[in-house]
Amino acid sequence: MSKTANIRARVEPGLKTEVDHILSTLGLTVSETVHLLYRQIKLQRGLPFDVQLPNELTARILKASKKGKAVKRFDSKKELYADLGM
Repeated sequence: MSKTANIRARVEPGLKTEVDHILSTLGLTVSETVHLLYRQIKLQRGLPFDVQLPNELTARILKASKKGKAVKRFDSKKELYADLGM
């Protein structure tokens, strides 16, 4: 089947740059990614992931972490695992 339908979307330039880099690392083009998404929507008869707002606790924690509050940072995986007791 030939691919002749076009899709246009507007996104923030910074978001596009970040996502393009990630897709490139994965070996995918934007067109291939959109094609994959459309195929999954067709197969699952809906979005292939949950779309929902975070609960109150998650929202509060995300907001605090964006401000750098109660965020632990580690210089290595070893330090992280030690902190987790692993």
